[in-house]
Amino acid sequence: MHITRVGFGAWAIGGPDWAFSWGEQDDNESIAAIRHAIDRGINWIDTAAIYGLGRSEEVVRRALADIPQNERPYVFTKCGLVWDEADRQLTPRQIGAPASIRREVEASLRRLKVERIDLYQMHWPAEDGTPLEAYWQTLLDLKHEGKVRAVGLSNHNTEQLEFAEGFGHVDTLQPPFSPIRRTVAAAELPWCHEHQTGVIVYSPMQSGLLSGRFSVERAKALPKDDWRSRNAEFNGEKLLANLKLAEALEPIAEHYGVTVAAVAVAWTLAWPGVTGAIVGARSPAQVDGWLAAASLQLTQHDMSWIAQAILATGAGSGPDVP
Repeated sequence: MHITRVGFGAWAIGGPDWAFSWGEQDDNESIAAIRHAIDRGINWIDTAAIYGLGRSEEVVRRALADIPQNERPYVFTKCGLVWDEADRQLTPRQIGAPASIRREVEASLRRLKVERIDLYQMHWPAEDGTPLEAYWQTLLDLKHEGKVRAVGLSNHNTEQLEFAEGFGHVDTLQPPFSPIRRTVAAAELPWCHEHQTGVIVYSPMQSGLLSGRFSVERAKALPKDDWRSRNAEFNGEKLLANLKLAEALEPIAEHYGVTVAAVAVAWTLAWPGVTGAIVGARSPAQVDGWLAAASLQLTQHDMSWIAQAILATGAGSGPDVP
């Protein structure tokens, strides 16, 4: 699969009433955002069963329903996070049991109304006692059976990637990566580059902190059902450092005539090993805010400027230059 440098992230469109929601969301606005992204040339959507406890996948299905099959974007989804229908606010369990994964893939196929999922990834390492080789072999089997086209791992480290590779090629890794959260640049990105494993990074704007539109006031006003209100990066000294870093990206954005959000996303794409960036949007206007990242090529001077800003602000952790 040849994917565009940015893809549509469908986490936030899962809506409210679950442990890691972004608060209220209008499905019609979500559908408009997805269709606008496709109209602008984006050719892949990243979702997961856990996003809205199935709602995100259903919204994606609705957004694609009227699009001819040969014009549809690739659809990527994930497994391994199982929720409790009796209490939607409970933190989902990290389950790797083969039978559970097979139930999940069938449920995702139904919700998405597709015959095959383009990329299926294990969302997090299992914590139910299932060994990595068992859940990874299940994904490899699903690929062999034709239920999914490619398989990958999300939020797994280098040691886990190396172990999985011994059983069958890891097509993709999906790690968190942004100018704030940079730790995967130390080992995981080089490993993937060496093993020809595609990397689609998530939260390249650190869930909005590097959008250029965030503020202390906005952070304080986040509703209780928005997971960011409870996250350390959105509070206290960390929040102040992160906002200073966003401010430091403004001269580069002005130079290229793009948004701070586009610069933040382009920074992730400048690293060797990164194939594409998953960028969320809840409206067509938000899509337009970061779409320029797909064609923005930051120079070595730009990357050095950002590295100096990271050092000056003390934001985040991890390597600051490729």
